Formats: sequence, C-alpha cells, structure tokens
Amino acid sequence: MTKTILSIGTYDTKNAELEFIQSCIEAQGGKVLTMDVSVLGDPEKPTDISKHDVARAGGMTIEEVIAQGDENKAFRVMSQGAADLVAQAWREGRIDGMIALGGTMGTDLALDCAQALPLGVPKFIVSTVSFSPLIPPDRLAPDIQMILWAGGLYGLNSICKSSLAQAAGAVLGAAKAAQPPDNSKPLVGMTSLGSSCLSYMKTLKPALEQRGFEVAVFHSTGMGGMAFEKLAKEGAFCCVMDFCLQEFGNLLAGSLVSSGADRLTSAGRNGTPQMVAPGALDLVDFAGWQDIPAEYSDRPFHEHNRLIKSSVFNAEERRRWVRDLAERLERATGETQFLLPLGGIEEWDRPGQEAHDPEGLAAFIDEARTVLPGRVRLVEIDAHINDAAFSETALEIFDRWVESGVIDAGLNQADV
Repeated sequence: MTKTILSIGTYDTKNAELEFIQSCIEAQGGKVLTMDVSVLGDPEKPTDISKHDVARAGGMTIEEVIAQGDENKAFRVMSQGAADLVAQAWREGRIDGMIALGGTMGTDLALDCAQALPLGVPKFIVSTVSFSPLIPPDRLAPDIQMILWAGGLYGLNSICKSSLAQAAGAVLGAAKAAQPPDNSKPLVGMTSLGSSCLSYMKTLKPALEQRGFEVAVFHSTGMGGMAFEKLAKEGAFCCVMDFCLQEFGNLLAGSLVSSGADRLTSAGRNGTPQMVAPGALDLVDFAGWQDIPAEYSDRPFHEHNRLIKSSVFNAEERRRWVRDLAERLERATGETQFLLPLGGIEEWDRPGQEAHDPEGLAAFIDEARTVLPGRVRLVEIDAHINDAAFSETALEIFDRWVESGVIDAGLNQADV
C-alpha cells in the first residue's frame, strides 16, 4: 500500500527544500500531502493545506494573524492550527506519517504537530536545532525522530541535501515498516530503571504474560515516563504498575531528567487501576556532563555512566515528595494502592551501597504512613523493592483486581 507523508514547512521561504524532500519521497514510491505554515509570504504553487486553512484552525484569519505584528504570537496561532489539522488528517486516514522542516520557529511549531500524533505514527523533524538544549524534554513526543539540518539555514546545497534525503527516506521507510499496536491482549504499563537499580520486572513481566496480559516496561529516565503518561492518558492500559518514581523526584527537584509536569497523573485521571511504589524516589539525576550542584556536593553520589549520575535526597526532601505524591494520587478516579517496601526502594540503598541512608528511608516511611491513609490504600511490605516478596504482593493485588473486575482482563481500554 502506498504511504502518504504530511510535509510541513514555510513554503514561502523553504519551498526549494520542501520540494526536494517531496521529490525524494515520491521517487521511493510514496505520496506527499503538503501543509504551508508561513505567515507573510505565499508559496510558489498552492499546497494541499494552505496557510489560510492553518490560521482558521487556530481561530483566526491569516490577516488577523499578520495584524498581531509579532512573529512569536503569529506562530503560536499557526502552531495550534497546524497541530489540530495534523491530528484531523491522521484521524481521517489521510496520512501515515509526518515530516517537518524548520529553524527555531519552524521547529517550535513542528514539536506541537508531533505531539498531536499518537505513539507509533512516524514523526520526523529536520531542524537546525536538533538535539539542542534549547528544546525542553516535555516538548518532545515520546517517539519523535530529529535530524540535524546541517548547512541548511538558507538555500539548497550538497551538505543539506544529504540530511534532507536521509530524512525523506527515513520517514517513508518508517511509515512502511510501522506496525499498529496489537490490542488482542490487555496491556499492563510498568515503569522501572535498568535492572542494576530495579529488577522486579524480571519476575512480574513473565508472570503477567502467563496470565494472558501483555506488558510494556518504560525506562524512567525522562522520555520513557513521557511515553508512559501519554499512553495512560489515551487509556491504553488495563492497569499500571508505576513502581519507579525517579522522574517524579527529578521533576520536583528541577532536574532536567524529567518526564514533565503530568507525571503520576494520567492513569489516575483516566480511572485506570494503578499500583504505585516509590522505586528510586531517593535519587535525583543529573546529566553526566553536568557538575553536581553545590547543594548536593556533600551527599552520596553514584556515577552510572557518562550520560547520567545521581545524588541522594535528604530526609526533609523525601517527606515533601511524599506529600506531593499523595496530592496527585488523591485525584485518581480509579482504584489506587500504594505499595511501600520497608526494606528499601532501589538496589543502591541497601546496606553497604552508595545510596544507603536509613534515616532518609525512615523519614519517607513515616511521612507515607502519616499522609497516605485516607487518600489511597497503603500496603506495607516488609521487604526490599527488589525482593521476591514485593513482586508477590503486587501479583496478589493484581489477581484480586482481575477476579473482582477492577481490571478488565478481556479488552484493552483503548478499544472501548
């Protein structure tokens, strides 16, 4: 089947580059739907979706957009309109993926367009600021692909053609290879870290699969949590086992290793049954190339690799995180239980390890006992989170939920 790629850009200033992308896609047997998001100028020839269409979708005429007299304000309107039209084109089955081209302004708009598409739909952005720290993590769609538009600030040349041709081939190839999710089995969403820190998924995943469920484990290092929250928001999970909250601690501490402000809210808001545990909530992450901030310099420190390193939260910070966590869980509309492992919450906090801090753990446990009961059910487990007893307790709760109908064992919620 021929795949159609939505091509997004300012056709008044980047017409040659966008037409080159189109020619590359068509040469490989694909089709292109064009969207012009320019404001002041006009394309050399009409596009399938015009700037007038985009402006109207954003709530204004293009004349009203121009009359604002501010490029940033104008592109905010165009971004909203473009994102709405991208989502509509996908719902109507008119596109199989998207590619967008831009500098900072075009990239800003393209990020919104990528967010408008579901997980699994190919979304590529060719940008002069790809991989730049200018782009905050929460602007990135979980499965976005970015390609640096090297040498492409103004006009075509052999350097930027190389980037554009690869991007065109990549998005079309992704659209051809993409597999829609198989909803024949109910899906359990689980969060964790690499098995050196948290290892319960080694037990839980096969056990849940033996019960007839599919299990998706999300790596809680920022992007993984964003993907988890997006799918939870869409109702993709019959149940969540949100057992790694490192991203939540990072969010509250202001770390750049964050999955955004919605962490720990989507499943509850959607009514999805959820088990929550404080895996790695004692650790705050920093990029490997960052210096450890002065306020953490006297604390235990773990350098995981050249990309990421961690310090430990103190007792008072842990108490604050429990209170914030309780507030979010209280808003849940579905069954919610908090599993509290009394023996520790990640492998490096065991006795003799770098993050061992019994006072900090005791403060966390005390605060949880104080603020959680009455909001959500608190389940204390006299074991470490990586011990068999933790996984066994989670499975016992899961089985009760299936038996009582809290978990729909026959239908993925996304199909409802």
